[in-house]
Amino acid sequence: MKGIITNIQRFSLTDGEGIRTTVFFKGCNLSCTWCHNPETIRREKELLFYESKCIGCGKCFESCPKKAHITVDGKHKIDRTKCIGCGKCADTCYAEALMMCGKEMSVSDILKEVRQDKAYYNSSGGGVTLSGGEVLCQKDFAIELTDACHKEDIKVAVETNLCFSFDYAKELLSKVDFIMCDLKIWDEEKHVKYTGAVNSKIIDNLKKLDELNIPFIVRTPLIPGATDSNENIKAIASFLKGLKNLKRYEILNYNPLGEGKYKALDAKNDFESARPFGKERLNEIKELLDETKITYKII
Repeated sequence: MKGIITNIQRFSLTDGEGIRTTVFFKGCNLSCTWCHNPETIRREKELLFYESKCIGCGKCFESCPKKAHITVDGKHKIDRTKCIGCGKCADTCYAEALMMCGKEMSVSDILKEVRQDKAYYNSSGGGVTLSGGEVLCQKDFAIELTDACHKEDIKVAVETNLCFSFDYAKELLSKVDFIMCDLKIWDEEKHVKYTGAVNSKIIDNLKKLDELNIPFIVRTPLIPGATDSNENIKAIASFLKGLKNLKRYEILNYNPLGEGKYKALDAKNDFESARPFGKERLNEIKELLDETKITYKII
């Protein structure tokens, strides 16, 4: 069995406890309009073009079997209607302006990288984090990888949106050591508007997740105009207070690092002008959460 992986990031300090290696799965069942990893949304392999790195050598024009590389007003462009994602152009790009996102990897392929840092996991209480995209879109592969890590005494955490039937998700969630999940928007109508799905399943699944007796955290990304209102944050915090296995509630400041990826994919970025919140607003949120008496962390 093989999975479609976009990246393996070593020495991560923000994807769970301790020092971790994060494995990013490709494919997601939500369509969050602010996603800072847009290259992980589609399951298929995709071509990214970083125009600023292009040296104009023309090798990609020669190697593309579908003639998807074109010149428009003197600029190098990609006709996405012709591109079949074969990656031949990226193979010939010496400047790394063209890169394929999505690689088929076996569990043994991933373990070769993961086990290199086992000493750091042991000393810091870390391990491997399965992230995405959405890990549950490749559930069977994630289970196989989790089992393989456990055989080598490597702890596994998973990041998930929980927007699946719980019976489906439980097979993986019951195996891992730590769970990180999102509850982005409390109002269902807004949740549909910004993610493409209702949140009632997620809220119900959080209650069921609490019954697995596995420690977990819940995160809300701060997205200007979408998730950042006091009403939204307070409603989520009030709900979470009743969950006994919740380790903490995390507020994630807006991350603009996905902007370059949107451009590289020729994709629309609805939050192109958005920026992280300043200290004053973060302090206001801190005061709000202090009132709720919930354990929290603002990142």
